[in-house]
Amino acid sequence: MLVRMDMWALLEALPPVTDPPGSQAAVLVPLYEDENGDVRVVLTKRPDHMPTHPGDVVFPGGHREEGEEPISTAMREAWEEIALPRDAVIEIIGGLDPVTTRDRTRPIVPVVARINRPASLVPDPREVEAIIEPKLTDLLDDDRWVERDWFGHSLWFFEFDEGILWGATAFMVRDLLTYLRPAK
Repeated sequence: MLVRMDMWALLEALPPVTDPPGSQAAVLVPLYEDENGDVRVVLTKRPDHMPTHPGDVVFPGGHREEGEEPISTAMREAWEEIALPRDAVIEIIGGLDPVTTRDRTRPIVPVVARINRPASLVPDPREVEAIIEPKLTDLLDDDRWVERDWFGHSLWFFEFDEGILWGATAFMVRDLLTYLRPAK
């Protein structure tokens, strides 16, 4: 098991945020240290009425506006979806590998940030049904992850009371976790 404080040092190995060709979306991967010293990540569950990815557990994020860089998109979307103020972002730690969904030509850019968690995060009910804040140590528990075949593709799933983390967001989380696992 990792010592909690080591997580921040390990995350310094993250590469810089990229802006790959065709990218039209970015997400914020907000990390913070709670009152017990545990590092947590902020995820959201999308409402079932959403036209895309209904009910999915995802990071705050969305489509880039004209001329916007991935970091600006990720921070704007986090403000719009969960009322995370820009000044709550202490630092952009780095980026994860861009991920695609059905359209392989339009990668999503994950932006990993250390935040000061505000006293309250307020979900926009049009886009967020619930806010989920698991400890990274819980996500590091391999016994909680399930690998399943999904239409000929092997995908990872992690179940929360609020919903199931899977698909592109699960890929991003597992990519993040590779930086926190001891080298074998």
